[in-house]
Amino acid sequence: MTPRTTAILLAAAGALAYAVAKVDLALRGELGMPGFTAPPESYRTYNPLTGQLSNAALALVLLVVIAGLLRPPQRPLLRHGLLGANVLGALAIGAGVIGFVLRATGIAPQLGTPAEGAASWVTLLVGALWICAWAVAIVTTARSRLPVTRDRRLAPTAPSG
Repeated sequence: MTPRTTAILLAAAGALAYAVAKVDLALRGELGMPGFTAPPESYRTYNPLTGQLSNAALALVLLVVIAGLLRPPQRPLLRHGLLGANVLGALAIGAGVIGFVLRATGIAPQLGTPAEGAASWVTLLVGALWICAWAVAIVTTARSRLPVTRDRRLAPTAPSG
């Protein structure tokens, strides 16, 4: 297995872990992330079941977008679209991971209580690994060469006659 494939599979596993965690929290009626409880006022605004299940659905969309890196499209426009979607997803999730690091360490107390217990640190570790793997997957896919195509629509046509 190539480093690129390994990175893609690890990034996909991160998205799957996020989806599973969100379904678990939804079934327990909790907001937040494992090890990071949401403030009580959040429950006045958000329904834990629908909120967390929508997050899980988004994670599954991210999983599909990440899996697309395994066989990126040959057409440049589609390839750039796939890479762009992955960059946007990685930036959004990366911002969340950074926010939870700031909360866990107490650097940004306005984000919530600092980390308490192993679940918080495991959540951060999984998030950090997810983002690192995803970044490697994006960069290595962007740098990979497109295979030579034998598609007749793209090849020059011979003059008739």
